[in-house]
Amino acid sequence: MQNLELMKRKNHRILKMNRIGIDEAGRGPIIGPLIVAGVSSDQETAAKFKVAGVKDSKLLSIKRIYLLERLIVSECSGYSVEKISPEAIDSRFADGTNLNFLELDRMAKIANALVGDTVIIDSPSANTKKIKAYMAKQIPNKNLIVENYADKNHIEVSAASIIAKALREREVEAIKKELDYDFGSGYPSDPLTIKFIKIIKENGLIREEKYSKHVRKTWATLKNLDNKNLNEFVDR
Repeated sequence: MQNLELMKRKNHRILKMNRIGIDEAGRGPIIGPLIVAGVSSDQETAAKFKVAGVKDSKLLSIKRIYLLERLIVSECSGYSVEKISPEAIDSRFADGTNLNFLELDRMAKIANALVGDTVIIDSPSANTKKIKAYMAKQIPNKNLIVENYADKNHIEVSAASIIAKALREREVEAIKKELDYDFGSGYPSDPLTIKFIKIIKENGLIREEKYSKHVRKTWATLKNLDNKNLNEFVDR
């Protein structure tokens, strides 16, 4: 009976002191999915993350990201990920939504699945008041912190950014193996990516399901390619 009471107190303490950080990776690429991740941790575990060097994934090498991912997964109270495919992103307008709210709905799903009374979200918009008001309806009975650059200011969100980035990188590597082509990062700023997109577009391959399912065809990048020559994207 005494052990049961201790367990109840422990579970209550976890529920009240845990904070859930949520972030994404892969919002801007033209190739591959958008990954949303959430991490729940208590104050003690968050302190361990900080000592280990957990920070915004954009500030870390991919090798370091994978190392920290293992630590986060083993030490956190819980984590959850959502993968948004290029097809889902391209169909957002037909579904009556936009990329922000497509992402926010997945964030809400993660927040409601994890244990914690405070949810910290890296806002996809500068209008954090609007985002917070929307999320308050999606995530009842939890405190909300909605900030720009939350991945730099809150260790729980930094941890989530690492989980999201690690999964996004593995997804990209899997696509490269499937297509037998190294298209780089998948971002429009990457010459390797643009060269690949131009090749498959000009050869009609982009209409084939093998390629089509991995490319965000509503991105303006595809239209802009018509105004450039392939030799502009020679590897540097």
